[in-house]
Amino acid sequence: MAHVHIRELGIRLGGVDIIDKLDLDVEEGEFLVLLGPSGCGKSTLLHSIAGLIDVQGGRMAIGGTDVTWADPKERGIGMVFQSYALYPTMTVEQNMSFGLRIAGVKRSVIAQRVKHAAAMLHLTELLQRKPSQLSGGQRQRVAIGRALVRDAGVYLFDEPLSNLDAKLRADLRRELKQLHKELGSTMVYVTHDQVEAMTLASRIAVMQQGSIQQIGTPQEVYARPANMFVAGFLGAPSMNFIEGQLIVDGSVYFSSTQLTLELAHYHFVMPPRHGQPVVLGVRPETLNVLPAENPHAAMLATTALVEPMGAHQIAWLDVDGVSLAVQLDADIALAEGVCIGLGMDDRGLSLFDRETQIRL
Repeated sequence: MAHVHIRELGIRLGGVDIIDKLDLDVEEGEFLVLLGPSGCGKSTLLHSIAGLIDVQGGRMAIGGTDVTWADPKERGIGMVFQSYALYPTMTVEQNMSFGLRIAGVKRSVIAQRVKHAAAMLHLTELLQRKPSQLSGGQRQRVAIGRALVRDAGVYLFDEPLSNLDAKLRADLRRELKQLHKELGSTMVYVTHDQVEAMTLASRIAVMQQGSIQQIGTPQEVYARPANMFVAGFLGAPSMNFIEGQLIVDGSVYFSSTQLTLELAHYHFVMPPRHGQPVVLGVRPETLNVLPAENPHAAMLATTALVEPMGAHQIAWLDVDGVSLAVQLDADIALAEGVCIGLGMDDRGLSLFDRETQIRL
């Protein structure tokens, strides 16, 4: 195990600043996921940790050793790429051991490491097969095993499951989580898939335009997003947003054309100001559908579309021109074009300054 320490990292590609003065600490033994949309710089950051991309500024240390300008082979890392990149003429065993053989590691040590990695990844019976005889999931496990045999201090994963179908992704996701539990190694994982991030990570670093917007446990990032980008990126469907303003008159209220809501239980990060333009964020699962005549309904809505999702359903509602998503149990009957009431609790809400988009 090793920790990764990055300070004021700068990366410039093609005359464009991709990452500028980024700080990041990956603790020993944690599973850190770099999450963000395509082009946000997450893979660039991972490749810089691996030594595949030169940096323009800043410092980087792995396990207490400065590796800012070190070659990849000197960094003590193992890396798994999006593509399997297996040698088609070699067996599984030969693919997994290739790097160690090139490095001159003793045969007995190589055999022991390959045997151990193959057992953890359920590849023991496949060691003499060629890549063409394997499924996509098996090939990716071989690629992971090739990294594991290096016995590295840090393992780096660059969207390793993105080429697999949904079931294989779920299966390998579970195996990766179990693998981390068994090894206790430091792992840094890049993905744009929020489900992978939420299920795998010890901590998530949400990235946008080359900077980290928020870093924390999956629950922290989901429940208390630092800004509107994080709030909107996490969640399927994403968080609902309603524009309004604050009313501070003894108590604090959110007021808009759609609703007026007292914020008695909301924990403000900064003092609220009367008349402050804000955006209210509401997760689809925190809204409750009520009869239209229910006095506890915070607002009225009209159902526009209902999407069955198996175990639950998503209802898209129109509230005075604002589209809101609500997650409901699958057995709740809800017809389209019907007027309903919506209830909400301020314990599950988020508030953002409309101009800065930062959490209040």
